[in-house]
Amino acid sequence: MTTATATAPAIRVAGLEKSYGTLRVLRGVDLEVAPGSIVALLGSNGAGKTTLVRILATLVGADAGSASVTGYDVAAQPGRVREAISLTGQFAAVDEILTGRENLALVARLRHAPDPASVAEALLTRFGLTDAGDRRASTYSGGMRRRLDIAMSLIGDPAVIFLDEPTTGLDPEARNEVWAAVKELAGKGTTVLLTTQYLEEAEQLADRIAILHRGRIIVDGTLAELAALLPPAEVQYIEKQPSLEEIFFAVVGDTETDTDTDQAAEARP
Repeated sequence: MTTATATAPAIRVAGLEKSYGTLRVLRGVDLEVAPGSIVALLGSNGAGKTTLVRILATLVGADAGSASVTGYDVAAQPGRVREAISLTGQFAAVDEILTGRENLALVARLRHAPDPASVAEALLTRFGLTDAGDRRASTYSGGMRRRLDIAMSLIGDPAVIFLDEPTTGLDPEARNEVWAAVKELAGKGTTVLLTTQYLEEAEQLADRIAILHRGRIIVDGTLAELAALLPPAEVQYIEKQPSLEEIFFAVVGDTETDTDTDQAAEARP
């Protein structure tokens, strides 16, 4: 995990509210995210995680409260906010007909990069996709598609990236690939706000963890700070069964001695 510098927050949310008809989704959310850090927003389905991200990404408006990203007000300066952010949703937004390289070059052209081909090549290398760069995205595994999706979101060097449930539906191996990509983002100074339902994902990635429940942030802190909210751990003693590895070495004895004996036997005429 990364260590954020003590500067102005990259994301600041105060008293944010949002309702859909009679359904109150956000009921006064307060949150700050330090630059270059990874903050995991935890919550069950319907807690309001995606709604909060959509407000911060200027896709929907809030009913009350305020929010800013890299110092720009989300409501008053949406254009400046969009220039500073990138959003990756729950499903990879890659064009499956195009190759990985073509997907990256297309986005680079749309964002007016001076040399789209060089941008695509650099990102393929950075995310370990060079060998698959000329294959159609439809042939990629789930983890590769996600890595390509995140790579596409980096074009234009956004200061803040929103990852909304980025590992939903992925197998453990693909999930680890995405985790590695997210850690690399923060390591290079990108601010990441990550929504997830996976507790292990938050433990592995986040500098701070915020729990959104019934439309409010009820806890916000480091993993150690959250753990301190619980009573001290109770020490229990349980019977430990030997592992198969332990049984194997107990049965065969000293492997070095056995090897020496085998070599000596092979050396006999």
